[in-house]
Amino acid sequence: MSLAESLSLRLLLALTTMASGLNIPLEVEQPPTIITYTSGPIIVLHFDTTITVKCKARGNPPPEYRWEKDGQAFVPPNFNRFKANHTKGLLVLQSEDMSKFQGKYRCYASNKLGTAMTNEIEIKAFSIPKFPKETLNPIVVSEGEPITLKCNPPEGVAPRLIYWMTVDLQHIEQDERVSMGTDGNLYFSNAIQNDSRQDYGCFAAFNRIRTIVQKTAMAVVVKRLRPADDSSESSHTPVAPPARIPSLLLPSGVQTEKVLLKGEDLQLECIPEGFPTPSVKWIKMGEVMSPRVKFNNYNKLLSLSAVEESDEGKYMCTAENSVGKAVHYFDVIVEEPPKWLTEPPQSQLTVIGSDVHIKCSVSGKPQPAITWRRNGVMFRDDPDNRMQVFDDTVTLLNAKAEDSGVYQCEASNRHGTILANVNIMIMNMAPLILTENNQEYAVVVGKEITMNCSVFSSPPSSISWTKDENAIEGERFLAFESGQSLRIINAEKGDSGKYTCVASNMEGSSTVTAVLDVKDATKIVSPPQNTQVDSGKLAKLMCETEYDASLQDTFELVWRKDNKEIPLSSDKHSRYSVKGAMLEIMNVNLSDQGRYTCTARTSLDEDSATAVLTVRDVPDAPIKLELSELDSPRNVVLSWIPGSDHNSTVTEFVVEYEENRWEPGRWKELQRVTGNQATAELKLYGNLNYQFRVYAVNAIGPGPPSEPTERHKTPPAAPDRNPENIKIQGHHPHQMEISWEPLSPLERNGPGFEYKVKYRQLGVEDNFTEHMVNRSVFLVNNTPTFVPYEIKILSRNSYGWGPEPKPVTGYSGEDVPTAAPRDIAVEVINTTVLRVSWTPVPPATVRGRLGGYNVHWVRRRSLLNPDKILDLSHSMSFSGNRSHVIVPGLEPFSEYKLTVYVFNKKGNGPKSDPVTFNTPEGVPEQVTVLTSSIIQKDSVRLEWAQPSKSNGILSGYLLQYHLINETALEVIDSKEINITGADTNHWTLQGLNGDSLYRFDLRACTRAGCGPPKAEESRTDFPELGYNCSLSVPSSISGNSTHPPLVPALLNISSYVSDTFAKISWTAREEQRSLQLYVAYMNNRDGNWRISEAVNASQSFHIIDGLEPKTVYTVRLMAKRLLDNASIFEDVIETRTKDPESLKGSFSTHGWMIGTMCAVALLTLVVVIACFLRKNKGGKYAVKEKEDPHSDTASQKMNDDTFCDYSDSDEKPLKSGSLCSLKGDDAAGDSVSRYTLGDYADGGREFNEDGSFIGEYSGHRHRGSVSEPNGPSLVNV
Repeated sequence: MSLAESLSLRLLLALTTMASGLNIPLEVEQPPTIITYTSGPIIVLHFDTTITVKCKARGNPPPEYRWEKDGQAFVPPNFNRFKANHTKGLLVLQSEDMSKFQGKYRCYASNKLGTAMTNEIEIKAFSIPKFPKETLNPIVVSEGEPITLKCNPPEGVAPRLIYWMTVDLQHIEQDERVSMGTDGNLYFSNAIQNDSRQDYGCFAAFNRIRTIVQKTAMAVVVKRLRPADDSSESSHTPVAPPARIPSLLLPSGVQTEKVLLKGEDLQLECIPEGFPTPSVKWIKMGEVMSPRVKFNNYNKLLSLSAVEESDEGKYMCTAENSVGKAVHYFDVIVEEPPKWLTEPPQSQLTVIGSDVHIKCSVSGKPQPAITWRRNGVMFRDDPDNRMQVFDDTVTLLNAKAEDSGVYQCEASNRHGTILANVNIMIMNMAPLILTENNQEYAVVVGKEITMNCSVFSSPPSSISWTKDENAIEGERFLAFESGQSLRIINAEKGDSGKYTCVASNMEGSSTVTAVLDVKDATKIVSPPQNTQVDSGKLAKLMCETEYDASLQDTFELVWRKDNKEIPLSSDKHSRYSVKGAMLEIMNVNLSDQGRYTCTARTSLDEDSATAVLTVRDVPDAPIKLELSELDSPRNVVLSWIPGSDHNSTVTEFVVEYEENRWEPGRWKELQRVTGNQATAELKLYGNLNYQFRVYAVNAIGPGPPSEPTERHKTPPAAPDRNPENIKIQGHHPHQMEISWEPLSPLERNGPGFEYKVKYRQLGVEDNFTEHMVNRSVFLVNNTPTFVPYEIKILSRNSYGWGPEPKPVTGYSGEDVPTAAPRDIAVEVINTTVLRVSWTPVPPATVRGRLGGYNVHWVRRRSLLNPDKILDLSHSMSFSGNRSHVIVPGLEPFSEYKLTVYVFNKKGNGPKSDPVTFNTPEGVPEQVTVLTSSIIQKDSVRLEWAQPSKSNGILSGYLLQYHLINETALEVIDSKEINITGADTNHWTLQGLNGDSLYRFDLRACTRAGCGPPKAEESRTDFPELGYNCSLSVPSSISGNSTHPPLVPALLNISSYVSDTFAKISWTAREEQRSLQLYVAYMNNRDGNWRISEAVNASQSFHIIDGLEPKTVYTVRLMAKRLLDNASIFEDVIETRTKDPESLKGSFSTHGWMIGTMCAVALLTLVVVIACFLRKNKGGKYAVKEKEDPHSDTASQKMNDDTFCDYSDSDEKPLKSGSLCSLKGDDAAGDSVSRYTLGDYADGGREFNEDGSFIGEYSGHRHRGSVSEPNGPSLVNV
């Protein structure tokens, strides 16, 4: 059979349905079924005034209730006060005397289809227990006779306890002779004289009602026995009672039958009388006594708890004394109340025309009698009425609908009754689906879900399931409860959809639809990790989750610690907080250590993950410190037991001490031991009263200290050591100061402490000079100058001297040297460095520790200007004993005088005889200024100024010039010219390429060689527009590089100046648009430079704001890419005044300015047109549109017959070291700034005199630098 066919659930069931709890929906008419009721017995106490008896049933129509008492209809005598609720089945009885309600009650619940009834409910009413008032005569017996004191306790609420006491509440002593029976009577096996008393009292205690009642006291008189031959009443001669054969006071007769229920406790009692007092023994006849049997009350009581059938039989007790015995037999019979053999008879639902069998199978001892009822009315066998009774079975033949009802089976014996209500429903009914239509079910992927299709019908229905009108297939789909439940195991997303349940029988069919939504499972995708955190820090546990978005409203993330939920509070003082998926624990402590579980939960599922949080803290204090002596009280061992390390290994233990003589209350460190050691051997000072404590240290820090030990006192002793760090100093020539590090008070070891100072001149004196002192310094006077002494310092106290010290050697005071070095020789190594040598002074003349030699030289004059006396002094000190040194830092081509002297700590010795010498010529420094100007299209005029230091006699200049490929930034051609004549300061180069970029390197030369080059860059231009203002490129190039890196030549550099800001503009070629530029400016009053952030060359302008009105500033434009912020251009600007009235007045008072402005405007128009035509003709540069409506052309020289480009917006070209300016003067502008840009970024590098960084360009080539040609062509002039 296929799975689809099996799921169709064609159920071929019997036409009769039986169930222990036939669950018929209330929508269907049905007889009553008792749901609950008050079971008996109900105990009513004397102070109770109300009884409530419950009885509840279900049925359709709803049942009504009635009550019976003792088999009779019960109507309360006063319905207003005592009422039975007919719709709820609640019986409330109220009275001051509840005893009248004592009896057995039944509840009946009825509707038109039948009547159900309950078991009998017994109500027992108890009054206040009391003994009757009575007058009791004394009981008079003779010695040896038995006595029975009867209690006859009243009935009452169990449990009831019986006590025998005197009037003053003293218990009557019981033993083998005197004992109380289970009936409450007090039995005396034989009387003695001491039994006589007037106050035997029986007390009955009822603990449930907290009541104790007392019987009237009884008197017992025991008459003394007299000898047979003595008739005197007052005879006191004791007579022993006669021996008497035992008999039983309890029970009476020879045999007793004991019947009890299975599970009850068995008690068999034999209380004998006789003299001497008999003893009691027990046997079970024919069998071995059960090991569960116990004997109490001096063997008079046999007890057996929870009897079973095996405990049945004949038991015998034997009472025996020296003269005979008595026996009694007990027949023990164990019976049972009625009970169901398997289960009560079941309610049945069946179709019309079928046979119905009701079986009532019970057991019990004696065998229960069975009574049958229908709707509470007894019936018997009636074959003519289709109802047959066969002892424990009732059969309904060819049942009809009117046979429906509640059938009662009641089984009874003398020990009890059991009752079963059996609902018999005989009907035909089409399927009734009880499950709500379109009920929605939800489940997560991977879990299981059960969808219900609860059906009621008669006969039972055949049930089938489909999904989206398709048969359900697959092993994951299971049907239960006759198809009324469909379970899907390991749900998948594809299981979502509509499911239809169809129920049908011979009477008809019904359908219901269920909607299933399979959702994504809740998962912890990033579980918390095991974490270690230090105490006091912040602990973080992350728990990232995923869940179905539709379950957002039901999602919650719960954190637990050690399976206990963590209370999360918005209180700012709470240490726990959850931020999204993270649990934060602030200021963690050891109590936070444990297992943390995060549970991601929705209404459908949950997922959990656990991590262990380990808190590391400082160690606990060590405990149980013990101190033990080794060989003396000053050599002890301290031991301890380490405390918990709190998850961080102990690295060391620190032993501290405190003594109460010198610094009481102050704890000091004494010793440290490794963390794996729990003992420390301590060396102690003498004459102190110690106590010790220990603390542990781990990676977190030091833990708390332990409790201190008991005081440990050490005896006084001689000092253990002498002073250390002895210093010998001579502050004056004939003095010696001896000082040392004194011993601390702890180290003195006893009273009377002082020092002995011993000294003698080494190699001269045999005996020591000694002095006793209390201070740690001693001054020796009248010593020879700087001679060695041998010194000892000893410590002592009243108990002896310290150990013998080692001698220390020192010297007495120093004096200044007395001799000067001889044979001074000077060797000139180069223009600035010398080698100086001499003969050292004799050691005896130093008169102290030799400090070294000092070389002193004076530059008397420069050989370039021998008539000018300079006398500039310099000196250098050289430590140690030496005979020659190297002296740097001299000036070339100069005359010097040099001396040498020795020095010590006391001062300098006399100077040597002076030596005079000259330094040779050197190469010149860089020329200070180099400018260029365009004369013709192929001619350039160079002008320069001499170097600031020629370092010799100038012989001329070396000029190198290079044609540059602007695209590749490479040298195309190079040439070199030697220019003779020191006074030459300009040079004109002809035959150059037109409209080309050249770089010029100029060096100044002496006989020693040529100095470093000064670089200048210039472009040849079209002559028809006049001379072009050159673009000065100052750059300092270290070393001997012939071709320094190039600086890009920008076009149309100009400035617009206002009162508080200045605008610097430029034009960049296409290959230069990615350059990074920097604008620097300086207030000429304070000399402080300020530099802008990097500006891209394509931006074409930069605004400098925050300037002061009417102030002179120096402005520089620098490039970073090629020369690392080397200066490209420089200009001096002056901001305008803020007073507009003065400007207005100026124009108004000078009418001729109007004509000037008109001329300037006309000139500007001509220049703009010329530049426009030139640029369109060349086609090399694109026209750049700016924010302002004008554009400057390249700066050009302006003199009597030429002019510079001019802007009509008050912009002016920046100076670049050419002779051209807006003012039209011929003075050369100094393009070299001598200020240092000290506050420039990238480390505050220092600028050279020409504005370039010092030390940045030696020894390597920058990216984009000009390629060097194979060799320059030499032109001799």
